[in-house]
Amino acid sequence: EVARLLAVSAEHSGDWLKALPISSCGLRLSNEEVRIAVCLRLGCDTCVPHRCKCGAQVDSTGRHGLSCRLSAGRQSRHFWINDIIHHDLIRAGMPAVKEPVGLAMGLRPDGATLVPWASGRPAAWDATVADTLAATYMDRTAHAAGAAAEALAAAKVRKYDALADKYIIVPLAFETLGPICAEGVSFVRDLGKRLTEVSRDLRETAYLFQRLSIAIQRGNALSVLATLNSGTKDLY
Repeated sequence: EVARLLAVSAEHSGDWLKALPISSCGLRLSNEEVRIAVCLRLGCDTCVPHRCKCGAQVDSTGRHGLSCRLSAGRQSRHFWINDIIHHDLIRAGMPAVKEPVGLAMGLRPDGATLVPWASGRPAAWDATVADTLAATYMDRTAHAAGAAAEALAAAKVRKYDALADKYIIVPLAFETLGPICAEGVSFVRDLGKRLTEVSRDLRETAYLFQRLSIAIQRGNALSVLATLNSGTKDLY
């Protein structure tokens, strides 16, 4: 519970709460997604105890789904985050490609810009999400908000070290309860400023953080619901 309270108090962890529910902007959560997001944030029950498809026992918080090895929300969440970043780079006038091939040592980040991002080098980003309350990270997240995201960010930087001389490596590390790694926050803010230069809308940075926050919450809901043996139909 200490880890949860630290995480939900961190900067940007509650950006989804500030979003206007506009579907065309990717800012709308369904009623069920909102319910699960609120329950996870407040530590409330999300479901009745049951057995997950993986065989593990799921308690009433439903948190097992966030780190389950069969997590259905992991791939979708990863796709949504990268799609948001790629789409907004294009909007900002920065041509980019997803999963570029032919890089050093066969490395394949989630995406890269095709023109210089800063210091004469293009940016290569790689997104990942850690479960704040997973046993793997509990000793860190119970002491510092965003500790799991920072650990994953450092691992991403090491993984793409061979590209560091040609690309600016951008680890986009998030946690299920909201925190974002420092390098990820810096990149999103920079991208938001570039969007503002194009659209003249000073709210671009806030909207970008909200879209990413909603993608995390939507993935969380999908992961929690996927622990039910017969899918979401059990809820109706």
